[in-house]
Amino acid sequence: MHEVESDGVRVLRQMVLTPDHVALTLRPEPDHGPEPGWTLLSDDEIDQLAQRLAKESGDGPLWVFAYGSLIWKPDFDAIGHLRASAYGWHRSFCLRMNRWRGSPQQFGLMMALERGGRCDGVVYRVRDDDRLDQIRRMVRREIRFRDNIGMVRWIRVHTTQGRMPALVFWAGPTGERILSRLPLDEVAHVLARACGPAGSCAEYLFNTVLHLKEFGIHDRNLWRLQELVAREIEDLHFPLSGEAAE
Repeated sequence: MHEVESDGVRVLRQMVLTPDHVALTLRPEPDHGPEPGWTLLSDDEIDQLAQRLAKESGDGPLWVFAYGSLIWKPDFDAIGHLRASAYGWHRSFCLRMNRWRGSPQQFGLMMALERGGRCDGVVYRVRDDDRLDQIRRMVRREIRFRDNIGMVRWIRVHTTQGRMPALVFWAGPTGERILSRLPLDEVAHVLARACGPAGSCAEYLFNTVLHLKEFGIHDRNLWRLQELVAREIEDLHFPLSGEAAE
């Protein structure tokens, strides 16, 4: 259930997208390897990038801003977390992918941060005693390819402890695979159909909305999107017969 305000009254609303919907979108998909033209980072390149980020983080705590899958599946050891807001950024299903949660037959869309608006999420404090190794883990999971190095940056976020710098992945993406400002119904059409070796896009959306809700975060676009995706899945798998439609 999610609590929203309507005319000054707090109202409980339930997610329309459910695990049963998600199960209908999951199917075995082969791993076709890297996207054509993408080059995997070597161990040396991963180490160089990790060392650069560790140096840039300074002597204070290292915070990582999570707005999507890092909220519910962080690949690092955190020793604390805070609600956080990134002004000047918003979540966007804009990353076209033919791998991971998509396929050559049906591309998928993953989230990134694009310019404008406000994004509410979570900052996690990374364990200090092996910071470099923790950053290596993040780079290996989030970046992986030489082509994606520019998608990691530092942003300022607002928390109850004040403003602070935070490391964020996939912010300000550019290139021919970026599909910006797609209408929500077009995004829903893709998310209801796309699946890859890592799972389906509907599963990714479901987990993101669910875990944001657990932190008390309500993203209006994602909430509307989960409703649209649920309806798309139902129309795909339970279409009305001609007699029922009459």
